[in-house]
Amino acid sequence: MNKITFVIPSRNNLEFLQLAYESIRNLNTTHEILVLNDASTDGTQEWINNQQDEDLIVYHNPGPERIGIVGMFDKGIEMARTDIIMAFHSDMVACKDFDINILKHLEKGKVITGTRVEPPLHPDGPEKILRNFGIEVDEFNMEEWYEKSNLLKNERVTEGIFAPWCMYKEDFLAIGGHDELFAPQSKEDSDLFNRFHLKGYKFIQPWDALVYHFTSRGSRFNKHSGGAAGKNSDEWLQTTTKNGRNFIRKWGHFIKHTPLMKPIVPPKYNIGLIIKNCNDSLLHALEPWGDILYIDEGNTPSMIDNYIILESPNTDYDLYSRLRPYDNEKNCEILVEIDGKIFNEEDWKILMQLSEIIKDSGSIGKFQLNNIIVEIIQMNEYQNTLIDL
Repeated sequence: MNKITFVIPSRNNLEFLQLAYESIRNLNTTHEILVLNDASTDGTQEWINNQQDEDLIVYHNPGPERIGIVGMFDKGIEMARTDIIMAFHSDMVACKDFDINILKHLEKGKVITGTRVEPPLHPDGPEKILRNFGIEVDEFNMEEWYEKSNLLKNERVTEGIFAPWCMYKEDFLAIGGHDELFAPQSKEDSDLFNRFHLKGYKFIQPWDALVYHFTSRGSRFNKHSGGAAGKNSDEWLQTTTKNGRNFIRKWGHFIKHTPLMKPIVPPKYNIGLIIKNCNDSLLHALEPWGDILYIDEGNTPSMIDNYIILESPNTDYDLYSRLRPYDNEKNCEILVEIDGKIFNEEDWKILMQLSEIIKDSGSIGKFQLNNIIVEIIQMNEYQNTLIDL
């Protein structure tokens, strides 16, 4: 059988990492395990150093600052010594024959996703199986997992992608890896999956390749970051908010996918927002949704500068190039006029679906949607320019 490099970033997740490691070593093939220890303070480095395992590859970030999933996954995949890589999380436990049931589908240009079995910490969904084998490590029994996971397996194959995912290293490197815009983590996977999709890679999810996923122990529910099972850490709340806005800036929409988690990527247009009667809260809400914003500052001419000072630490985008006074020449390909005095919830819904609306309109011209006026000058699409870094 082909060997896989299981790439596992871990930060203060030793008790979960030990289970992940055990489950991979229990597979019939001795695959390579590459652990990227991200400035852990829970004994992770000491435990790794005590392993007598020639197929265990290690990178230690000495800290004190963490690198995050974005940088760690890319570093690990570059270090991988096999042609096949698996992005695996430290809070996942593989079932028996997990590798066999992944590899039987793998070809160049395909990404194979394991099916998650999760306790009820997140809402159920059609892409996973909700079963409680333990919310914490001390509640988990490996033999029970092996026995009962065999009963959960079936021959279904669906189309979607999420962690853990497996592919040829060459295919991953072909698009340049994760986008540092989303460092240290949050929304980096959705960005990556959009780019896989636009590159033409096929997504396959076999339902006999199961992992038990304790869920979100890297940052969101990590007790060392102020979280707990089902409790969001402040660290995660900050990064998910920041990178949700960065995702919109990049793609022109928020994350979209089918119920089975196949990415949906609407067109990316060159959009200018012309905002009359703007105020601070409206500027904060609208800024990610346009490539350039033309702002009527009214009686507060420092609005743009103040916003840039506050928001610049949260993005790599040059906000000075994105925000311009209202009377500047409007040179975007699609212009959207918004009046802050009458902008309402229905207008919000339109703005969030604007790419699809423009695509469906299919024509050059000017039209009004509720309180929003849209002028289409050109309809060039730019989403394919976002594939490669």
